[in-house]
Amino acid sequence: MGFATDAIHVGQEPDSATGAIVAPIYQTSTYVQEALGQNKGYDYARTAHPNRRALERCVARLEGGQAAYVFTTGMAAIDAMFRLLRPGDHTIVSQAVYGGVYRLTTQLLTQFGLEFSFIDTSNAESVVKAIRPNTKMIYVETPTNPTMIVTDISKIAAIAHAHDLTLAVDNTFLSPYLQQPIALGAHIVVHSMTKYLNGHSDATGGAVILTRAADAEKIYFLQRSTGAGLAPMDCFLVSRGIKTLAVRMAQHDSNGMAVARFLEDHPKVMRVLYPGLPSHPGHEIARRQQRGFGAMISFDVNTLESARTLLNHVKLCSLAESLGGVETLISHPATMTHASIPPEVRRQIGITDGLVRLSVGIEDAEDLIADLDAALEKT
Repeated sequence: MGFATDAIHVGQEPDSATGAIVAPIYQTSTYVQEALGQNKGYDYARTAHPNRRALERCVARLEGGQAAYVFTTGMAAIDAMFRLLRPGDHTIVSQAVYGGVYRLTTQLLTQFGLEFSFIDTSNAESVVKAIRPNTKMIYVETPTNPTMIVTDISKIAAIAHAHDLTLAVDNTFLSPYLQQPIALGAHIVVHSMTKYLNGHSDATGGAVILTRAADAEKIYFLQRSTGAGLAPMDCFLVSRGIKTLAVRMAQHDSNGMAVARFLEDHPKVMRVLYPGLPSHPGHEIARRQQRGFGAMISFDVNTLESARTLLNHVKLCSLAESLGGVETLISHPATMTHASIPPEVRRQIGITDGLVRLSVGIEDAEDLIADLDAALEKT
């Protein structure tokens, strides 16, 4: 079956009891057992419930994994993935990583004996040099948030396989419609399903997609032991959002390119970071490993004051955290999504005070361009 067909039908079959084309929301905490030691596959909602299992089937199919487990947020999913490691293990992490991942690894997981090195994973030689005897994992964001650095997944996968390392890839920015890391050699894929998979800014969720049975067993143990599995209503909302993932991503992709081209030509924009533009250093890699370039754009307006003026004057673009919704969201990474990263580290990885991140929605592109143009004129 094709991608759009799987997104609509896998895990979303008509209800066997009534024929309802939309599966019911099993809003229950517990399940009555038929007899001692006998049940219908469910006993307690923390362990599993029909909406969660249905969503997990769908996400696993779309990413090409053997199994998937969904969590309350993307960070809960990433935390579970890192718990595959043991004290003393070392992980290579993309240098310009999301602020929440930087905070989780440097301020929490290091307290449990895990070690992390932040490396430019777009440079394969740097990755090889960073490998230690205790290195167990390479964790890649591509494109990175918000600097839009593109990593060649196949090249890093070859390094991981050669050194018996696990390669995990955060695919949130592109979704499985535009990029499929497992097909390029990754062992694990993670998502903030809050973003493009849900797509409507009305639910949070995270996913870990796995290719190896041993990893899947451990992640499921973590999910049911920590109680971080996604609730029925949120599973329903994400499942509903996934049904339109293919058509949404096509429009996001088209709008993203139109807005990026406008910004690149604007005299008040210093630089535009968007892999779809030939000027982007990772353009050729992105063109090769992605189905499209997506709708995440970062651009620099030089100063914090210019960024503040822009953000305070947009009307159609919404100043807000998060990304991936049908509505266009605009943010200031240095003071919002990446504020937890020390200023000197932000400067080192290219998150300047004038950098603005744009999650282009599926509105009419000309309206978004007019809104940005009017706000830029105020800077």
